[in-house]
Amino acid sequence: MKNKVSSLSKKKKFENLDLIVFLGPFLITFFTFTVLPVFISLFISLTNFNMLETPDFVGLANYEKLFLNDETFTLAIQNTFILALITGPVSYIICFGLAWLINEVPAKPRAFLTLLFYAPSLSGGFGFVWQLLFSGDRYGYINGVLLNLGLITDPILFLKDPDYMWPVCIIIVLWQALGTTFLTFIAGLQTVDRSLYEAAAVDGIKNRWQELYFVTLPSMKGQLMFGAILNITGSFGIGGIITSIFGFPTTDYTLHTIMHHLDDYGGIRFEMGYACAIATLLFIISFVANKVIQFILGRIGK
Repeated sequence: MKNKVSSLSKKKKFENLDLIVFLGPFLITFFTFTVLPVFISLFISLTNFNMLETPDFVGLANYEKLFLNDETFTLAIQNTFILALITGPVSYIICFGLAWLINEVPAKPRAFLTLLFYAPSLSGGFGFVWQLLFSGDRYGYINGVLLNLGLITDPILFLKDPDYMWPVCIIIVLWQALGTTFLTFIAGLQTVDRSLYEAAAVDGIKNRWQELYFVTLPSMKGQLMFGAILNITGSFGIGGIITSIFGFPTTDYTLHTIMHHLDDYGGIRFEMGYACAIATLLFIISFVANKVIQFILGRIGK
């Protein structure tokens, strides 16, 4: 009996060793390039560091400056939350709605439509296309059409005039969102067990909306959660696409976001302590938003 127990324990140890061997590279990489940088950034945020001299510990001075003496950062927070609240939920709903509709199409047209809507995220010249469309001269496609129709007499500076920059930015960000999240939802819809719909019909489900809420959404919570995390991270981290199209800084800081503020202090001024304080705050905001989304999605179908 003792020999049998001993052999079973040795077998279990070997199984655990196999798990460690396979998970080890990922855990090491994740800790080295994700967890460790977060703690390093948190420490640097408490210092005055210019990448050349030894960090000078200043405590919470960077955070005090951030909240009390930086009007541009206040504007950046405001712009970031406006973009996140508008583009995050809207792009999430659009992605799911399109995926749901396309999933009802036969296989071959579905594959073509999926590629069509996913293509924007694959385009390397994405920013150039939007610049060409909204160029502020008569050679821009939008201005050209409006001039030919006689709707305007002078070209509109879509990318420089604050009155037009917000609508254009929202359109671009929403279109760009049709990428990985959309593809994730398509994959999730394909994995839903069709027999669940038959069982739901027997239990009293009468229409497609009830099927969606009580069967489809609960069956793909993993994909919904993954898509939500991608959208939240993307909406709070908007910056690169704005810079490539509208330039940096934008007119009157109209589209200045937290990411722009981070790039300004970290990549241009090299005030790394202050930049890390901005990054830490952005991390906290994204983390809290993710928890809220997890709570909301966890109640679907209940």
